[in-house]
Amino acid sequence: AEGASDVVLYKIDVPANRYDLLCLEGLVRGLQVFKEKPHAVAAVLHDVTFTQERYESFIELQEKLHQNICRKRTLVAIGTHDLDTISGPFTYTAKPPGDIRFKPLNQSKEYTATELMSLYKTDGHLRHYLHIIENEPLYPIIYDSNGIVLSMPPIINGDHRKISLNTKNIFIECTATDLTKVNRFTVILILLLFCNNTIYTLQFKRLDESAESIAQLLTRMCLRSEVSGEGDLIQVEIPPTRADVIHACDIMEDAAIAYGFNNIVRSTPRTYTVANQLPLNKLTELLRQDLAAAGFTEALTFALCSEEDIADKLRKNIAETRAVHISNPKTAEFQVARTCLLPGLLKTLAANRKMPLPLKLFEISDVVLKDETKDVGARNNRRLCAVYYNKSPGFEVIHGLLDRVMQLLDVKPDRNQGYHIQAAEDSTFFPGRCAEIFSCGKSIGHLGVLHPDVISRFELTMPCSAIDIDIEPFL
Repeated sequence: AEGASDVVLYKIDVPANRYDLLCLEGLVRGLQVFKEKPHAVAAVLHDVTFTQERYESFIELQEKLHQNICRKRTLVAIGTHDLDTISGPFTYTAKPPGDIRFKPLNQSKEYTATELMSLYKTDGHLRHYLHIIENEPLYPIIYDSNGIVLSMPPIINGDHRKISLNTKNIFIECTATDLTKVNRFTVILILLLFCNNTIYTLQFKRLDESAESIAQLLTRMCLRSEVSGEGDLIQVEIPPTRADVIHACDIMEDAAIAYGFNNIVRSTPRTYTVANQLPLNKLTELLRQDLAAAGFTEALTFALCSEEDIADKLRKNIAETRAVHISNPKTAEFQVARTCLLPGLLKTLAANRKMPLPLKLFEISDVVLKDETKDVGARNNRRLCAVYYNKSPGFEVIHGLLDRVMQLLDVKPDRNQGYHIQAAEDSTFFPGRCAEIFSCGKSIGHLGVLHPDVISRFELTMPCSAIDIDIEPFL
């Protein structure tokens, strides 16, 4: 260790919901309050004094917020400009890319917006944002009263109005598709970097469970609190930097964090209860063991999938699937909640098709279906699905598995009081090789040989038979 530095480095893990802790100023502010050193904060954009460190921190925080709360600029984009070099009113409009021309930040000449898209395709930083607007007929643009371009959000600012170490007054413009996010973004950016702190040192006191102590704990977590005087009620003030607080349980969580989870004394519950496994889960566990004993391997697949997986690949119409759609999917692979287990098993087969045949897989899990009778508009449905993949379809194997499952459930083969199958047509299955399964007169699923188009669309080459049934009626 000779010659090694004596500097101590700390690695700090910041929760995904604490945007206010993404910079040094935010961390220091949070620590000061936690150590019971509260301070009053005022934020202005006039008479700003930049140092090199503060300037770099300002730029760095913008980028971190862009990556987090702004979802890589898809929800919010910010532009900062030297207020002394511009004049209002400002115009936020949209124009064809060929009609937009300006000198972008850190460039020496003017470009059209079309030329900028080509220029930045090789830029390691900006190329990740081009897709947001590059295929649109009109590009957003912001002008000042003299017709000078301030920015072309969410890509680049104009070079003429850029801020520097000598900037005293800052004009911040935020463009967004989410009003809530842009409000939070602007407040966090201003309060954390342009503030005057008044620090008070308070004496630590032993913690207990009184209302006063809980109020003290919350205050240490940047949630200024005080006992209201009405019994044990506590009035909590939520600062604008704490955008993660959206419910009373978030406040209680902060109180527990400040107190320390390991400091909570174990105690016997005041109410005597006996825990019991949910009947549906118990049935699921029992079936899993016996299906594995029957020679099938259990798979656990994603609960989210693409629209193509549950519709086009299964030769169905997406409008008829009762699928719950994700409003802002991260990738095309996770657009909807699955409405059946079959696509996940077929993708698992495709990933393991080099394994020795036959491949026999099963899964017992929930699917999600739209249901207008429910408060949330959807419900979970526990289903059983199994596939048999080999050189021959193996319909008899899947049929035998159905008989075994019904035997385990103590359901007799009877048209009225038990179970039976009858020929049916389903676009996912091969014509004439599909049957609908009935139990006590109600349809609970299908079994059969999959259609060749379904096989090929999941990149498989051998025949495959499958069974898909609802197990909730057997509770």
